[in-house]
Amino acid sequence: MEAYRAGVPVALHFQEPGDPIGHDPAVDRIRLVPAPGPDEPHPGRDVREFAERAVGRITAWTDVSWAREESRVWRARGAEGGTWYVKIHQSDRFHQREVAALRGWVPGIGPAAPRLVAADAQLRAVVLTAVGGRSLHGATYASEQQRHVFHRIGQLAAAIHTSAPPRPAASTLPQGKLERHLNGARPHLAAGDEEFIRTTAEKAVGLPAPDVVPTHGDFQYRNLRWDEAADVLYVIDFERSEEGPAIRDFVRLSDAWHGRPDLLAAVTDGYGRPFTPDEEAQLTVLSVLDAVSGISYGAAHDDPELVERGRRTLARLRAAQRP
Repeated sequence: MEAYRAGVPVALHFQEPGDPIGHDPAVDRIRLVPAPGPDEPHPGRDVREFAERAVGRITAWTDVSWAREESRVWRARGAEGGTWYVKIHQSDRFHQREVAALRGWVPGIGPAAPRLVAADAQLRAVVLTAVGGRSLHGATYASEQQRHVFHRIGQLAAAIHTSAPPRPAASTLPQGKLERHLNGARPHLAAGDEEFIRTTAEKAVGLPAPDVVPTHGDFQYRNLRWDEAADVLYVIDFERSEEGPAIRDFVRLSDAWHGRPDLLAAVTDGYGRPFTPDEEAQLTVLSVLDAVSGISYGAAHDDPELVERGRRTLARLRAAQRP
């Protein structure tokens, strides 16, 4: 009956010495065996069993990882028809960040984000509820729709940043990894880029330390999903979440409104206020640092999109600095 309900051909129960003959949920070891088909990648046995302890039997695993070696995410379909996402983090730090966000400030933004069903620190794995919508990454919309989406982006950013009271920062903007990232990015920089990067980074020292708030940390198209019919914007992937200046969450979106003042106006209108002059200066510094980091990471991990975005950001910011 388990196999029939799940739509698979076979279900096996592993009886062990000492198990009762009658059914006992405590020793239920049924494993559903899917029909032969394409070799779909799935997580290891420990992660599968962890997920099934959290949500019940899973009948189908679909690999939905990004095209990066360290990305490991699956969509899991349950025997009763539910859908979840199972994710394995590449490091303890990413696991701790995502779990802390999902247990801490994320519930405060309502239905705009998935919920944490279960987490296992040893496996660095989480089970998450599914959210709807279509990724903004690669999506195209008419100008009016774009402005509406960017208004929603501003509203969502405001919800994130006000999910906990702001705190005074302990230091100015971070620059600690600049030299390491420069070493990785240098072969891909244009003439004059390195001097511009260093000059911009030095300006961070003179900026006032901004208050820190909860930030998503990777607030960009690929982590935003819009359900056009319901007019709901969702955000996913919290492994880079940490306290930081609010303007941090606009760094990876600022390229999208370049040359489109209407989109910037839509974002700030949704956010509830324009960026302050100090935030504008912080945005430039953080964008330069993020561009160098992206070029270095993209070059090392065969991600040409990251490299190109970083180079485009540097070219745009350098052009803006010229008289």
